[in-house]
Amino acid sequence: MKYLCLVYHDEDTNVDALPESEFNAIMKEVAGYLGELKAGGHYVAASPLQPAQTATTLRVRNGQMSLTDGPFAETKEQLAGFYLIEARDLNEAIRLASKTPSARLGSIEVRPLKELALK
Repeated sequence: MKYLCLVYHDEDTNVDALPESEFNAIMKEVAGYLGELKAGGHYVAASPLQPAQTATTLRVRNGQMSLTDGPFAETKEQLAGFYLIEARDLNEAIRLASKTPSARLGSIEVRPLKELALK
């Protein structure tokens, strides 16, 4: 089963703002984590996101599209990236997600993907 692990953190304490040595140490940990996911056959995709202020939120109501600059809601933590993983069940997905350095810097939302039966 596939699980989307959504990475949230406070952009005011962004990992990009860390001193270079700390940033490099975290990126080395992230690379090791991705290597473990790949070696275990769990890796599907992963990527960081640009800051929330670069987002555009769109809505379509009554056939009319409206656009808003920025994220949908003001929150303390913003969506910063994701890991898409394969796991046997939610417990394994949680165990795998807990190993990412991002869990120490913010929070990880682990959510199963819904399989659609498209014809």
